[in-house]
Amino acid sequence: MANTISDRGQITIPQEIRDYLKLNAGTKIEFVIDEEGQVKIIPLKFSVEDLSGILHRPGIEKATLEDMENAIQEAAIDWS
Repeated sequence: MANTISDRGQITIPQEIRDYLKLNAGTKIEFVIDEEGQVKIIPLKFSVEDLSGILHRPGIEKATLEDMENAIQEAAIDWS
């Protein structure tokens, strides 16, 4: 699929690609150059809430907001 860049550096992503990547109006994307020099389009379609818990490991208790605030305060004291 060929496309033309406008005078303002804009392109239209073809419908087939938008459908494949599930891109909608307002979806943010990131352009990444991989180690082989190829440019990839990465959809940034996850909110913080969507990512919550993805790093949870069985047997490890989830931290509360209070736990996180305490850890930040302790680290700030140790750092100063």
